[in-house]
Amino acid sequence: MAESSERTWTPGFVLDIPGLLAPLRRGAGDPTLRWDPSGVVWLVTNTTSGVGTLALRRPTREVVANAWGPGAAELLDGVPALLGAADDDTDFEAHHPLIAETRRRHPGLRLGAVGRVWDVLFAAVLEQKVTGHEARRSWRELCRQFGTPAPGPAPAGMFAPPTPAATLRISDWQWHRAGLDGARRRTVIAAAQVAHRLEGAVALRGEAGRALLRKVPGIGVWTAAEVAQRAWGDADAVSVGDFHIPSIVGYALLGHKVDDDGMLEVLAPYAPHRHRAVRYIEASGFRKPRFGPRFAPRDYRAL
Repeated sequence: MAESSERTWTPGFVLDIPGLLAPLRRGAGDPTLRWDPSGVVWLVTNTTSGVGTLALRRPTREVVANAWGPGAAELLDGVPALLGAADDDTDFEAHHPLIAETRRRHPGLRLGAVGRVWDVLFAAVLEQKVTGHEARRSWRELCRQFGTPAPGPAPAGMFAPPTPAATLRISDWQWHRAGLDGARRRTVIAAAQVAHRLEGAVALRGEAGRALLRKVPGIGVWTAAEVAQRAWGDADAVSVGDFHIPSIVGYALLGHKVDDDGMLEVLAPYAPHRHRAVRYIEASGFRKPRFGPRFAPRDYRAL
């Protein structure tokens, strides 16, 4: 068994590890993130030093983290930020009873930061303008076929996402077999070609960081926000253009559906915590009314 590095860390706040890491999980079959029956959380990811496996458990108040692979030291250094230590919500105001009550019931809801762009960008591009089912299927297939096997004693079948270099080696027919249309294929390739520059978005943060991501053709406001929420825990990055979020926000806070402009209007009082407000709405368990059939996924592999 490969030797691991270890650190312990004691959070100074209510900690909800599954809730913090949930935005990183791409479905129950995600090969990069797993919860095992003993309560250990396993994460396999790319770092600037190479691939690494991170295992998190909390037998007491302390979090015990173990890591393997070339990226082990970087992953251990990033544990506090990953688990929300850098998140600051002291000036957040809950203007709506639903959000106030959810905040009271979920004191551990914080925004974690992975500190890196590429892995979350790759996943976000796969999710552009398709159903979650389609995106998760493509994510599983691409990680398993072109990603790096997890170092250390991770559960079987765990992989890091494809690196930028591996992404550039994927052929058109392999993209097609994984279910990607031409537009998403071109976007992820364009991003892979400048991936090292895009990592600078984490240092810029906020709108400046999101603007850097949007310099890549095919990366718009929605994709940049999805990356910012996960890469540096951007509390104000609203996923404008999402198929579901505007109507959820509208029904939860106003009692009726709104479009993107209406969502931004109702969320304006929450700036610079608009994304945090959306997370509270989602955590509340609120469900918007359903009026029609589910959107049918399109299988590009059959075309």
